[in-house]
Amino acid sequence: MIGVCFESVGEVRVRELADPILESPSDAIVKVSVAGLCGSDLHPFFGREVGLDPGTVMGHEFIGEVVATGDDVQRITVGTRVCAPFTTNCGHCYYCNSGLTSRCVSGQLFGWRQNGKGLHGGQSALVRVPHADGTLMKIPDGVSDETALLLGDNLSTGRFAADMVCISNTGTFGVIGCGTVGLLAIAAAKQMGAHQVVAVDPCKPRLELAESLGALTYANAEDALSQAMHLTNQRGLDGVMELVGLPEAQHLAYQLVRPGGTLSVIGCHCTPNFSFSPAEAYDKNLTYRTGRCPARHYMHLLSSNPKLPEMDLSWCITHHFPVADAVEAYRIFSTRDDGCIKAVLHFD
Repeated sequence: MIGVCFESVGEVRVRELADPILESPSDAIVKVSVAGLCGSDLHPFFGREVGLDPGTVMGHEFIGEVVATGDDVQRITVGTRVCAPFTTNCGHCYYCNSGLTSRCVSGQLFGWRQNGKGLHGGQSALVRVPHADGTLMKIPDGVSDETALLLGDNLSTGRFAADMVCISNTGTFGVIGCGTVGLLAIAAAKQMGAHQVVAVDPCKPRLELAESLGALTYANAEDALSQAMHLTNQRGLDGVMELVGLPEAQHLAYQLVRPGGTLSVIGCHCTPNFSFSPAEAYDKNLTYRTGRCPARHYMHLLSSNPKLPEMDLSWCITHHFPVADAVEAYRIFSTRDDGCIKAVLHFD
């Protein structure tokens, strides 16, 4: 089969690989039709996150068709069109039962292998899915490929970020980082009734999309801070969603939030320290909420909305590539060239 593999910092390569096999009775094999590139993929690509084995298949966003199942798989059958969260989930441990599926006791991240252990990712023609019954979800009838792909990560994470700041119809909220998750967080906040949303990103095409979703947009920290204070009578924002994962973004989030406000930090941070001190958090009576989105839980939550098939999320995906052009896809996505918001790879 063909797959997109991590080689070294700044380098991926399309390789011919051995087909995956069922290693456990709870496994399934999925034939991938579309796989997404995510901002989290850029952490090892840029060297911000270290330890990924060369040769690891990249990616944790994929949809496709089940082509094989182990003997213990009961709910998912061969031929089913499925999407997946970015982690595997057993579906029955304490954390899965309580909705914190991202902390499943036997969960693993797709696309992370270190010292020979872990899972290959979804940017390949075939992918092995452990705990298939708990991990995979049948794509609801009428739901587009774009929506199904986003459901497993970006759409769920955007809603999770909005939930973490307790959106209200009288509040003013911030979003730092208008990639796909940030844009979907803006959409979620507005749908949940947020009075105003302030969005910050240096990329003009992203800001244009954020503005079209109803956000007030700013390209730099100084303007965002000045306007946020103006809008709130110098208090600061009621809640800030930080979706970047870099120290400057965390520092700006702290500056923007009001005393007694909440930070929802969904950006995947790789640095060892906070960008503000415990004393500064204390002085603001700050609520700091962070963690990996329980995507499988949110997939179920969002898919129960009867309006999901009507959602047109094709605007989120600006660039489509055949898998053979994956190197170019990573170049464009990582540099935001050509107004790229999100790129996907097609295997069909």
